[in-house]
Formats: sequence, C-alpha cells, structure tokens
Amino acid sequence: MNKLFFLVASIVMQDTYAQTNKPTTDTITKKITLEEVVISANNFVEKKKNIAQSIDVITDKTIAKTNAQNTGDLLINTGKVFVQKSQQGGSSPVLRGFEASRILLVVDGVRMNNAIFRSGHLQNIISADQNMLSRVEIMYGPSSTIYGGDALGGAIHLITKSPLLSGNDKLLSTGNTFARYSSVNNEKTIHADLSIGKKRFAWLQSYNFSDFGDMKMGKHDGNKYPNFGQRDSFVVTVNNVDNIVANKNNRVQKFSGYQQWDITQKLLFKQNEQFTHSLNFQYSNTNNVPRYDRLQDTKNGRLRYAEWFYGPQKRLLSAYELNANKLWIFDAVKTNISYQDIEESRQTREFKRYDRFDSRIEKVKVFGATVSGRKIAGNSELTTGFDIQLNDVKSRAFRKNIITGIETKLDTRYPDGKNRMNNFGVFLQHLYKFNNKKWVLNEGLRLQSVHLKSNIADNSFFNLPDTAVIQNSLALTGNIGVVYNASKNTLLRATLSSGFRAPNIDDLAKVFESNTAAKQVVIPNANLKSEYTYNLDLSLSQKISDKANIELTGFYTLFRNAIIKSPYSLNGQDSILYNGVISQVLANQNAGKANLYGFNAAISVEVWKELFLAGTISYTHGQFKTDPSKKTAVYEKQVNGTYILVQRNVSSIPQDHISPVFGKTSLTYKHKQVNTEINLLFNGWKYLDQMNAAGEDNAQYATIDGFPGWAILNWKCNVELSKLLHVQVGIENILDKNYRYFASGYSAGGRNYFISIRANW
Repeated sequence: MNKLFFLVASIVMQDTYAQTNKPTTDTITKKITLEEVVISANNFVEKKKNIAQSIDVITDKTIAKTNAQNTGDLLINTGKVFVQKSQQGGSSPVLRGFEASRILLVVDGVRMNNAIFRSGHLQNIISADQNMLSRVEIMYGPSSTIYGGDALGGAIHLITKSPLLSGNDKLLSTGNTFARYSSVNNEKTIHADLSIGKKRFAWLQSYNFSDFGDMKMGKHDGNKYPNFGQRDSFVVTVNNVDNIVANKNNRVQKFSGYQQWDITQKLLFKQNEQFTHSLNFQYSNTNNVPRYDRLQDTKNGRLRYAEWFYGPQKRLLSAYELNANKLWIFDAVKTNISYQDIEESRQTREFKRYDRFDSRIEKVKVFGATVSGRKIAGNSELTTGFDIQLNDVKSRAFRKNIITGIETKLDTRYPDGKNRMNNFGVFLQHLYKFNNKKWVLNEGLRLQSVHLKSNIADNSFFNLPDTAVIQNSLALTGNIGVVYNASKNTLLRATLSSGFRAPNIDDLAKVFESNTAAKQVVIPNANLKSEYTYNLDLSLSQKISDKANIELTGFYTLFRNAIIKSPYSLNGQDSILYNGVISQVLANQNAGKANLYGFNAAISVEVWKELFLAGTISYTHGQFKTDPSKKTAVYEKQVNGTYILVQRNVSSIPQDHISPVFGKTSLTYKHKQVNTEINLLFNGWKYLDQMNAAGEDNAQYATIDGFPGWAILNWKCNVELSKLLHVQVGIENILDKNYRYFASGYSAGGRNYFISIRANW
C-alpha cells in the first residue's frame, strides 16, 4: 500500500497543477482584521466590521497551513472551537456549550442538519472535505435568522472552492494537489483539484482519498493515571469464532482506522453580466468506521462487543444556484435548489453471539430551496427571502446469524413507517449604517414552521402506546445588534438574539441504548416542545498599537425547554429487556432550563517584523435548573478525594456538552520562502462533579476523577521551494503526551511526524 501511495502521489505531483482562490488575511497568525468580508450573516457579501454577531473566519491560507487530518481537526487547531471524538472517524464541534443537533452545519449555503441529527455526538462534519474548503465562517450564538432552526449555540458555514473564470477568451487553468503522510496512524492522503475556465464557462473537479491506520496514543501518562485509555485486549474472529487476544502494543488503539474518499465537481456558467448559474456536486463515502469507544465496553467482566461499527457513511449533494443582479426590485438575488441523499448504519454483534449480528440502516433524502434578495437603499441594506426543507427518512433493521446466514426482523432505530419532517421559513435581515459612520444597526426576524409526521408500522417489539407522532411547530425568532466604531482603533458590538430548534425524528421517535454502563434505553415521547435560546453578546476589538490587537467577547445565554433524557415508564414499567439486558427506561423530555455564560479572548502581536505571537482562550459555564424536591443523580466528591455517584436533592446540575477551558498559543516566524510555527494547544480539567451524570459527558471513558487537563506542543514548517512546489513538515504532540478530549472515548494521537508535498499554481 505504501509503494502504491507514493507512486500515485508522484504521478499526481507531475501531472496536476494548483491554485486555491487568492488568500485573504490569515486570521490565526496575523493581526486581527475587520475589513475581511463574510457571507454567512446576511447571505450576501458584507464586511465583518458591519456585523454585530461574533464571527470567526478560517481562510484558505490558514486551511493549507494547518494541513489537518479532517475538518474537525481543522476546527481544533483554531484554538476557538472545542471538538469531541468518539472514534478516529468522528468529530463533533461544540459552540458555547451546544453540540450536534443544537448547532447548525451549512455547506455552500445548504443546511447539513437533517431530521435524524442527534443531540449526542455527531461525525457528519468530516464528510466535508477540508482540502476543498476555501474558507470556514463560524458564527457564535443563535444564528437562526438566515438559515433556520438548530443554531442554538451557533453555526459553522463550510464554503468550498469555486471554479474560476478567465475573464477573457484565454483558457485559465488553476489547481492544487498534495500528498501527506503521518506516522502516528500511518495516514496516507492524496488530493488533487483542477479548475479550467474561459470567459463564460468554468469547470472544477476534485478528488481526495485518505487511509488512516489504527491510532497510537502517547507514551507519557499523568503520574496519577498510569495506563489511562490503554487497550490491553481486543476481539478477533477467525472462521466465525470469537476470541479475546492480548494487544501486543497496548498504546495502539486497535480497530480505530478507516478510509474516506471525497469527490467534488462544480460547473459555472456566466450567462451575461446579470445572470450566473452554477452546479455543485459533492460525494463523500467511507468504509466501515469502528465505534472505538463502544469496543471498550464490558459486560460480565469481559469485552462486550465483537463488532461495533458505522457502516459506510455516504453523503451526496446536488445543488443548483442562480445569482442575479438587478432583478425585480432587488439589487441581487440568490436562488439555491438542493438535493441530499444520506445513508448511515450501525452494525453490532456481542461477543460470541453468532446469532445476533444486528444491522440498523437509515436513509435520509432532503430537498431544499432557498430564495433571497438584497436591496440597498441609501444607508440601508435589506435581505429577505424564504426557504423550505423537506426530509424523508427510511429506517430498516435486521438480525443475521453469521453461522447459518438466516436473517430475521429487528426493531428499527427510527419508526419503520413513513417519517417526514418539513420546514418552511421566511426571513428578513436589515443593516443600517448611520451617517456619522460610527454606528451600524443590525436587526432581523424569522418565522419558521415545522411539520413532522412519523408512524410505526410494526409495533410488536415494544408495544408502544402511540404508533404515530404528529407535530406542528411555529416559532418567531430574531436578532438586534449594534456596532459602534468608537475610534479608528476601537470597535464595540452588542447583540441580542434568539434561536429555536424543533424536535426532530431523532428526538421524538428513536429507540436506542443510551448508556451501556448504566444500562439505560431511550424510548419515544410524542409530547416534546421546541427548544429556545436567548442570548446577549458583548464584544470589544481593540488595536492597542500598530503591532498588537485584542478581541474580547462575553456572552450570557438562557436555554429554555431543553430536551434532556429523564426517567420514564413504558406500559407501567420503569425497566425493560433491551438487547438482552434489563435496562432503565428513559425518554426525551422538556425538563431542562439552563443558564450559560462565558467568554472568548484572542490576541495578536507582531513581536518583531517577521515574528508573530497569537493566543486564544475560551471558557463556558452552564447549569441546568432542577426540582429540589426530587432526587437527582450527581457526582459528589468525598473527603478522601474520590468521587461517587449519588442521588441528591439539588437545585442545579452541570449542563452536559460544556467544554473545559481551552485555547491555543502560537509563535510564527515568516522569512521569505519559510513559514514556521510552534504552538501549544491546551484543555483544562473536567472533574466528575462538573459533569452531567445523565447526559452525554461519557464519564465511563474518563479517569476516576474525570477528564484530565492537558497541553501539547506542536511544530510545523512550510518551505516554498518554488512558486509551484511547497513542502511542509512537522511534529505534533512533541512530548508524546497521552491525552483525551473531554467526553471522548478515544485517545488522541501521540508524537506524530508528518510530511506533505503540495503543488499549486
């Protein structure tokens, strides 16, 4: 495989060219700038300095320099976004204490969130090829005005490269190609994209393939937690016989590797100066992705699962976009019509249960359409439009005897009948620039209607009291904010905003095993209501001198009608038999009311004319309010320093998904053709009494005290050998630290040596 990889890489390097779109300011290592443009806030290009909402931009230059394994690792390396991982083929971003279905993912203006986005941990973001991104815009706080529900904590807009027109009758050929190798997981990645354009027509094609081997964790444990996370044994199956064998190197996380390939094709046609048409095709697929955290679960003192993996995760996107100038009463009109076809599956088999290889397969088809227009009149800019999202979910399941090959029916993850979830929204976003040029007003409203219908065809498995769920939700959300240019060097922002999320099919109708250690099963509850957040943001951008800039943002969020898992009963019973285990019955309920607050700080300093220092730090705190008359499960610290799980009458408990304090410090030196950086990524402690015992914080994968804090030192160097050829080398986790991201059942990589060779023009 290695010889094949380097052979293909060498051919690609000789035959393909590259150029990404022209880079903008590097927001990580250079001075903070407000002149850069963003499109996520108003759906049309706008200067960042006119937007009241807090937005970070990861430029194409930063993406290439970061050279991350996947899109999740790209976000981690900003030092501003926390990412949870349950397996190597996973990345679940967290924005201000909200994760998964409570943040919104958008790719090229199309919502990725669908009817089965779950509230736990998601890996969908890695299906967007980070090597094809031209920029990423991260919006903090409720961001529902333009893109609809789900953005309770924020939104991440992934914008891919576009084909380039030549502007004349000459042929313009641009492209990008690189090959990368990493030692810690024997990663081999090759990528190539090519754009060919003339005056009116341009075409872009991209291919990306990655092969990730089993990840090796660091050698240096904390003094108090020797061997934390080590994998001493694993299950092998030979001739349909399971055996538990010793791991020859318990630092290697067996069955954590996977493969992924991504294909992108875009066509651009400039009809005339008024109309431009584009077609966008994206396809992402993997092989089987082992669920590494579940492969560590035990039952009766031994490993529980012989197999637990996600089947090939497929995402197909087809989209048509029309951009028009001076159409009707609008200065600009944008229409986007999209179709998405998503497939995911879960395959499990317990140790020596040859008669129970369980497959649960979900297919989601999403049709979307958005029409928006912008009108500029004097000092006002008005964006208005409507969108629709039509979701269709099909869920099936079967159990197979791997000895006889006989298949039998199995309870599905989602109802096995018709599952439809349709969203309809109208929005209006306004921006007003006062004549004194010091004040800018932002305000917006969105009216959203959500219709959901789901029914169970075969109710024989659980005899649920309700076989059909019908819900209609209507929500009005909005935002109002001001930007104050206090001086040439000082910018102040204040924003009030609200967001909502209607319960989806995953919330309302799913049956699944929630916590294998606690033996819990979640069943449907048809009486859920929409979740809401109400947020206040205050931020300061200050140019201290010609060589130093700071950004400070503080926020306070009210989280209402929060959907959390709570004890429930089924046919009068508080426990049922599920997957051969007597499990406590839980159901999603609107039992949560939370207050969150926190801050983010960033600094950029030009230490010397070619030496830059940058740093970020983020902190979030969140507590659910509870009924003090009822006992609640909490982790409690004892006098001897140990933690125990107890039932207590308390007025509040920690909100789950709240990341520990985290950030990044980097020192970058740039001289002619050399760009080198040394950085420190860090996470604080997350002790057990700061974690939610009934939520998604995964205490079973932590130490006896919680998830330890950590800091890792990294170095990378990019050398421009010519205008065509770049070489990047680096060492990640130089001190070979053994560490694990909070809420993760998978340890991050140890010391990693990597090299990549990139050609572009």
